[in-house]
Amino acid sequence: MLNNLRDVLRPALEKMGKGFASTGLSPNFWTVVGLAFALVSALVYGLGIEYGLIIGGVLLLVSGFFDMVDGQVARVTGKTSKKGEYLDSMFDKISETAIFLGILIGGYVEPYLVLLAITLSLLVSYARAKSDLINVKLQGVGIGERAERLLVIAIIGIAGFMGIAVLIVVIIAAITLIQRMIVTSKNIKE
Repeated sequence: MLNNLRDVLRPALEKMGKGFASTGLSPNFWTVVGLAFALVSALVYGLGIEYGLIIGGVLLLVSGFFDMVDGQVARVTGKTSKKGEYLDSMFDKISETAIFLGILIGGYVEPYLVLLAITLSLLVSYARAKSDLINVKLQGVGIGERAERLLVIAIIGIAGFMGIAVLIVVIIAAITLIQRMIVTSKNIKE
């Protein structure tokens, strides 16, 4: 869903990309920075410290920002690559799984809900990867892509309602999985 806003935000995103590109640091560097913030967020959630939901949520939002930066730097510098795309995708899954594990270990939510959230989130990503292999493009398909899921965790978590946030993630990930399966099925050419 948020991916569909990229065209509207393109001028601002390109300006941001140029700013970060001017540092001379590679897109992969910014990918690692995003992963690092996500892992620290997961650690904060896992420790269950006072104000952990607020600190973890802010760190998660910062991670999401750098997840946008890496792609924009790659586009404006012309340094898009299969390796960068692969690392970005893998680090996204690592960070998302770590966040949910942190929430689980911190004791914020019932374990079965976290298990459902992780499972459905990974299935949403798998559905896209599998569809890409058969040339059915799913970027922007579904109400709960990774960015939306993590925004729900960060923002509703900051408000102190992590259980509700994870439940929303379960629901939107399940809907997105179904949407992607339907779109893919309709576009498979036998």
